Amino acid sequence: EWQKLNYDIYALRQIRREVRDRWKRILEDLGFQKEADSLLSVTKLSTMSDSKNTKKAREMLLKLAEETNIFPTSWELSERYLFVVDRLIALDAAEEFFKIASQAYPKKPGVPYLADGQKELHYLPCPSP
Repeated sequence: EWQKLNYDIYALRQIRREVRDRWKRILEDLGFQKEADSLLSVTKLSTMSDSKNTKKAREMLLKLAEETNIFPTSWELSERYLFVVDRLIALDAAEEFFKIASQAYPKKPGVPYLADGQKELHYLPCPSP
């Protein structure tokens, strides 16, 4: 039973890492090479930049989840990415982020995306229920 639990924890961490890496690649493509890690960093002290942007950030995050494969299908949306989208809105980069995410991770079954220089696909392990 411990082995199964350890595997499930490992699989979830792998999925989180892959999602974070996808976001980081897109941020770097947008020109945020030096700022990508800080844009993705969310702590208990993180706040939304503007309460008016909260609704827009939530809508954009849902749009990303529904219209792209930036998140795995079994993924539950994390508040962490709500803060990241809020930061992108404040930087006026949210729409461009969505555009790149749509191109890089299209929501078309059977049409996988290979990043530049990537030789093969990397599939995410899905944790067992």
